[in-house]
Amino acid sequence: MTKASYNDATMKNSARYRGRFAPTPSGPLHFGSLVAALGSYLDARAADGQWLVRIEDIDPPRCPEGAASTILRQLETFGLEWDEEVMWQHTRGDAYQHALDRLIQLDLAYPCSCSRKQWQAFDIYPGWCRNGVCDADKPVAWRLRSDLGERPIRWQDRLFGEQQFDPAELGDVVLKRKDGLWAYQLAVVVDDAEQQITDVVRGLDLLDNTPWQRQLQNALQLPQPRYLHLPLIVTAEGQKLSKQNLAPPLAEDEQEVRQQLFQALEALDQTPPQELASEPPATQLHWAVANWSLARLRPTAHRLTPSLRSAGD
Repeated sequence: MTKASYNDATMKNSARYRGRFAPTPSGPLHFGSLVAALGSYLDARAADGQWLVRIEDIDPPRCPEGAASTILRQLETFGLEWDEEVMWQHTRGDAYQHALDRLIQLDLAYPCSCSRKQWQAFDIYPGWCRNGVCDADKPVAWRLRSDLGERPIRWQDRLFGEQQFDPAELGDVVLKRKDGLWAYQLAVVVDDAEQQITDVVRGLDLLDNTPWQRQLQNALQLPQPRYLHLPLIVTAEGQKLSKQNLAPPLAEDEQEVRQQLFQALEALDQTPPQELASEPPATQLHWAVANWSLARLRPTAHRLTPSLRSAGD
């Protein structure tokens, strides 16, 4: 089956919808994470589809012990129950190597000895190692030859509409690091295909990663899922909530959990009735799945954190 027919058939049969939430276990989930998880969960359940969880733990130095189990516990606390076994990226090295080997055979991946310091005067890596490693005595990373893959990349984002990027203008992204660890772009593409993901629902900060991922999908002859990028939750200063800027973890108190889940529904523009705010997660999610509407979701880049939003924002 071709990629086009695969996508057409998948989208016509809602029972085949397969979505996923794929956090990096660098710390506990925060409100921005909840909005992303909830959006992907509701989109899958409203389509009578499956919702999977993948732990993207390919970077051990960033993943403190216990963080992944905390994330899974948080999802359960908010009633976000997943299908199938959790996929762990740290177990997937052989699959990533197989994909990299294929890209090398296609002349779409090359070894690179350059350090970030060497090309810091450039906006993107200038491709110095494309025709041969600059310093054979140094460790090498593996990069995607973005100028030789499919370009430009066009797709229809389900919220933000038609998108077009030239991956070559974004640079030759790293596929495998000098320290031997796998990089995000290759791993996510291989794993989405392995899990037969038909719909990727995630934050808008990852929209400009999509061109590399679609280029890799094309090169490896993998199915291309649909994409829905959600508005980001930001502070009053416009800073994205993240683990790196010490965003507070999700609530644990029962009443606060209910309120936070309600606020996440509001952040997704689902206009839940006010009386739902005091209901347990199962009740809120039952309402939310039955009433999920992408048409309500405004195609704007940001939402303020709940404590900072004024009425009617």
